Amino acid sequence: MEILNLLELEAAAQSKMTSMAFDYYVSGADDEITLRENREAFTRLALHYRVLTGLTDRKLETTLFGQKISMPVIAAPTAFQRLAHEKGELATAVATQKAGTIMTLSTIASTSLEEVRASSPDLDLWFQVYMYKDQGLTLELLRRAEAVGVKALALTVDTPFLGRRERDIRNRFSLPDNIVLGNLMRGLNTLPTSAGSGLSAYVKEMFKLNLAFTDLEWLRNHTNLPILVKGICHPQDAIQSLEHGANGIWVSNHGGRQLDTSPATINVLPRVADAVAGAAPIILDGGVRRGTDVVKALALGANAVAIGRPILWSLAIDGEAGVTNTLELLRAEIDAALGLCGYSDLQVPRDLVG
Repeated sequence: MEILNLLELEAAAQSKMTSMAFDYYVSGADDEITLRENREAFTRLALHYRVLTGLTDRKLETTLFGQKISMPVIAAPTAFQRLAHEKGELATAVATQKAGTIMTLSTIASTSLEEVRASSPDLDLWFQVYMYKDQGLTLELLRRAEAVGVKALALTVDTPFLGRRERDIRNRFSLPDNIVLGNLMRGLNTLPTSAGSGLSAYVKEMFKLNLAFTDLEWLRNHTNLPILVKGICHPQDAIQSLEHGANGIWVSNHGGRQLDTSPATINVLPRVADAVAGAAPIILDGGVRRGTDVVKALALGANAVAIGRPILWSLAIDGEAGVTNTLELLRAEIDAALGLCGYSDLQVPRDLVG
């Protein structure tokens, strides 16, 4: 089957994955209301396009922390990509480098920072940070990220503990023997055996569960890299994050996997953007599947969007080539959406969306 858009990826990927792996990727928390709402909220927003603008070519390039990228789409951090394809994060890295954009590697990736860098020497690489109870371990990960040329950090703050993902509990989610947490040393790189989700047990045992703004300050004091705070839903949290050392804001509800019935990210974006008032770049994830979604996010205040599940489905379908195809499909849709809206670059006004 020829894939024509990102909405077709999930069904095509399901037959190529184990049921446990598919459920892990696809699931949200509790009743999965937020998971669905992330997508559906985009469909309720209209684009009030302009005509007779005389435009010809479109420019999709943008800059984040001095990094020039070819379009306002980056790869979100997603764990255990080797559950989808044997090359996992390596395939994503190569495809993302070819696309001229940014990959964000998860702390709990199934491939190490060093392996990803070796596979893609010219990749613009960011690193998503979970704070461990052992600060020394967090600091070691930070130094390794700096050593391989990571250009920004995304501190995930919406996981004081893992949301209740019933599919994982029912499946007793665990990793197959050939997949480990690639960034962690032996003894810390596997999930514990659990009556429920092994990942949930790992998070409870290993992660710092009482995160506060002092932890952001600690991270700020231990690196010169730009820091984005990932998991922002409330404008006041965005303001305080910047006050405590953040350089960027990542509007996210963890793909609907944490607090169910939290709002769709596109719905909270305008309030967050108003609060930030241009003081820092804003990334948005959650439900982005069409080029029109990207244009809506730009109009409402994002500088770029991040996609997660579409990359995982693409890996399962066709590895590196699948991810490349997905990124190029989205690029073409963004270009078409901008042109049909009457704009030649990413500087689109808020009143485009209504």
